[in-house]
Amino acid sequence: MTTEPILRIEDVYKSFGATQVLKGFSLTIQPQEVVVLVGPSGSGKSTLLRCINLLSPPTSGKIWLEADEITAPGVNQDRVRQRIGMVFQDFNLFTHLTALGNVMIGLSKVRKMHKKEAHDLAMFELERVGLVDRADHYPAQLSGGQKQRVAIARALGMDPHIMLFDEPTSALDPELTGEVLEVMQQLAGEGMTMIVVSHEMGFARQVASRLVFMEGGVVVEQGPPQQMFDDPLHDRTRTFLRKISDMDDSGSR
Repeated sequence: MTTEPILRIEDVYKSFGATQVLKGFSLTIQPQEVVVLVGPSGSGKSTLLRCINLLSPPTSGKIWLEADEITAPGVNQDRVRQRIGMVFQDFNLFTHLTALGNVMIGLSKVRKMHKKEAHDLAMFELERVGLVDRADHYPAQLSGGQKQRVAIARALGMDPHIMLFDEPTSALDPELTGEVLEVMQQLAGEGMTMIVVSHEMGFARQVASRLVFMEGGVVVEQGPPQQMFDDPLHDRTRTFLRKISDMDDSGSR
C-alpha cells in the first residue's frame, strides 16, 4: 500500500527583491522521514523552512501539508503553523517566562487549553526533553542547550504533524550540542517527521533517512546518507560532504 506524503513541495520559487533564493524547488516528504538538508551558505535551506511554515510564503509554486494546499489563497496561516513545529537556532524564548511558562503560553493562547490541562501537558513535554527539573527556571538561568530543549518542548506542545529544525545546534558550544541532538534522535525514534537544516554530519549519518544536498536554490542530489557520503553521483556533492565531514571530525577532537 502506498503511503500518502505528509509534505509535498512543487516548483517553489522565492525572491527577496531582485535576489532569487529558491529556483523551482521540489521535494516530497513521507510520514516519519527524517530529512537532513545540507548545502553551502546561501543555498536556500533556511528560506525553504520559512516557506514551509509560511513565515515567508513562496513567491510562486505550491506546498501541500497532507491533503491541504497550504499556499492556496485565503488559507488560515495560524492553523497551518499549529501543524508545523519550528525550532530556530536562536531559541526565541520569552525571557520573562519560566521554562514551564514558555511551553504553556502556546497551549493556553493558541490551543485554548484550561490552565491545569496546559500545565500538565507542558510538564509532560519538559519531561520528554529531560528538563522537568528546570521547569521553574528562567531562560537566563539555563544553558544554551537547555534553552533549545525548552524551544523543542514548546513546539511539541502544539502537537505538530511535522517538525522543522533550522540549524538548532549552531549557536551552541560543542559540549551542549549532544544533548539537543539526543532529543532529536529520540523524536526520530518515536516516528516524528522532521526536516533538519544542520551541519552535524554524525547526526545525519545515524538518524537521517534521507540527505538532501542543495545549492543555488534547487536540489542537486538526494539519497540515503550512506550512499550520499560513500558514492554520490555528483562531484559537487562529494566535494561539499567531504569538506563538511572533515570540519565535523576536526571539531569533535
